Amino acid sequence: MLARFGIDEPVTVARTEHGLLNRVWRVGAADGSRWVLKQYLDDAGHSSSGAIAAQHATIAALAAAGLPTVPPVAADDGRTLVLQRGRRYALFPFVDGTPPGPLSPRAAAELGTMLGRIHAELRRVQPPVLDPGRWPTADPEQTRITITSLLGAARAFSPREPFDALAEQRLRERLVLLDGYASRRPRARSAPPAGWVHGDFHPLNLLYRGERVAAVLDWDRLGVKPVTEEAVRAATQFFADPHSGVLDLSRVRAYARAYRDASGHTADHIAAAVHRVWWERLNDFWMLRWRYARRDDRATELFPAAAAQIVWWCEEYQQVLDAYTN
Repeated sequence: MLARFGIDEPVTVARTEHGLLNRVWRVGAADGSRWVLKQYLDDAGHSSSGAIAAQHATIAALAAAGLPTVPPVAADDGRTLVLQRGRRYALFPFVDGTPPGPLSPRAAAELGTMLGRIHAELRRVQPPVLDPGRWPTADPEQTRITITSLLGAARAFSPREPFDALAEQRLRERLVLLDGYASRRPRARSAPPAGWVHGDFHPLNLLYRGERVAAVLDWDRLGVKPVTEEAVRAATQFFADPHSGVLDLSRVRAYARAYRDASGHTADHIAAAVHRVWWERLNDFWMLRWRYARRDDRATELFPAAAAQIVWWCEEYQQVLDAYTN
């Protein structure tokens, strides 16, 4: 496979743990260059080969506009997506960097500017988005059914751990919150304008050098969604206390102002997104479903802060909204 990209004698090839939707290897070549080889898994819900090639073209267009994306390189036939023994591969230059740590207010604003530019540039280079229709929101009655099922699973989990007691506590707490806030469910037509988004914009998909973004990675979920929801959702991950989940609202404010300036989206668009993301989080239990239905603990460590965050958000809803929109 590597020979198709002109790497005939790799010095090192090592599988990484990065990537839930694909397989990834770090490659060192004899000339000292470093690369990342990605295999797109057919059973991971990926799009067609044509859609992946279009995704590659989008990454290249964003890089040409001066944004920190990393386009794949062309193989010997000129294509960036290569079929080998029934599997699809792409090769990317390796980028030095680390996941972001706590960001200063200035770096928070720069992050907002960058994401705003990405959304604005996607609007320019991607096909126009016509009326996408309704964007349904979670049904609280279905959420109650999910909670009941997860409570049973948490009680029956063996060997029982302190996490399972916390899960039970948070699930019962969420039932109380749902009773109090069910009337505030967003309408399906309340979504902000839809457009092209990265689709998975969070700290583990960014590499930093110091406080500057070196690369935005993993564009596998590039697609059409309510655009400002991605901006709101990202801030809840970049600016949250890792233990309490509480948002640093001064940094959220700096980020959101810069995002609005760069993207062209209005405070009303952001406000609609805040309400819908808040509701989404109130009804979401994917981390517990991974643990109890899939027996997969990779997301378990994220749950305590995420569960605490939505309780705090319900109590401080107006302050959070103000930070995003003013």
